[in-house]
Amino acid sequence: MRLLVLGGTEFVGRAVVEAALGRGWEVTVFNRGRHRSPSGATVLRGDRTAPGGLDALAEGDWDAVVDTWSAAPRAVRETARLLRGRVGRYAYVSSCSVYAWPWPAGARADAPLVEGAAADAEQREYAVDKRGGELAALESFGADGSLLVRAGLILGPYENVGRLPWWLARIARGGPVLAPGPRGLPLQYIDARDLANWLLGALEQELSGPYDLVSPPGHTTMGAFLDACLAATGADAELCWAEPRTVLDAGIEPWTELPVWVPPGGEMYDACHRADAGRASDTGLVCRPVAETVADTWRWLTSIGGTPPRRSDRGAPGLDPEVEAKVLAALREGAPGAASEDEGAGVSGTAPEADGVPGTTPQEGASGQ
Repeated sequence: MRLLVLGGTEFVGRAVVEAALGRGWEVTVFNRGRHRSPSGATVLRGDRTAPGGLDALAEGDWDAVVDTWSAAPRAVRETARLLRGRVGRYAYVSSCSVYAWPWPAGARADAPLVEGAAADAEQREYAVDKRGGELAALESFGADGSLLVRAGLILGPYENVGRLPWWLARIARGGPVLAPGPRGLPLQYIDARDLANWLLGALEQELSGPYDLVSPPGHTTMGAFLDACLAATGADAELCWAEPRTVLDAGIEPWTELPVWVPPGGEMYDACHRADAGRASDTGLVCRPVAETVADTWRWLTSIGGTPPRRSDRGAPGLDPEVEAKVLAALREGAPGAASEDEGAGVSGTAPEADGVPGTTPQEGASGQ
């Protein structure tokens, strides 16, 4: 299989390239050269935002192309138009953010999509841009020739958003760590490598249309996730569990200040951790254990000196140490709000208003590619 990957040096794109090379595919990457491309791939240089920036793609043909672009949809449109007739299938890594808020729990195949998107638009906001990218792929390759990968929360090595790296760095510092409960809260995400493996299998199967790419609901829990961080780092840290209401009453923002975590019982939780992944599972999605995702991410993070790369269009996640210390002090003093070790996900707690929390609302989107 001859594969063209637009980008191919960071997070999801890199995972796709490495997985394809591992299958023995002939891989070409097209990028600006700001990051080292995986060994074994043919490299073409260009800038999709510059005049003449696609010249390196003027010749050549491939069985499929993978595009993870998340800025101006017109860049997807121009690339797709150039490749039409020389590429068999266009796989666009989109996001669950393309669904209109509030995203329903369960199956979303018929859920309404964000409005105002256009294939020829300039960059606006994440969800509309991603939907515009979908429209651009459809415009040139049609419904039968386009694969739209609507990813949920993405974790794993090479993460450039900072969610799992923040938890690993925080726990590695040791000491008491604020752990947002309940411990048994089901979580849903996708390892970038599992996304890549499914995507390549989908290309082999010649699948088309939209697919929500995320693990089955309850693939892991908040407790198992943080336990895996403890095990991977080997840190002398103590998880101090707090009720969702205690966390929210302290003014702590779910998802951004405590990455991955969203309290149960509201629209945000349904959107982030209760999607139906049945279609992806039925077509070959296999999700590795959370312990493997966490351990491999820690291994990668330490190999690059402990400071992860970060996308310029995303804010830095994480909790202010002073805020964490105040909540921990209140828990130690016996204030109401300490969560028991065996609590399930049925603890009460409603999510704050959806006002642009990255990954949970249409304003900024869930995909971490």
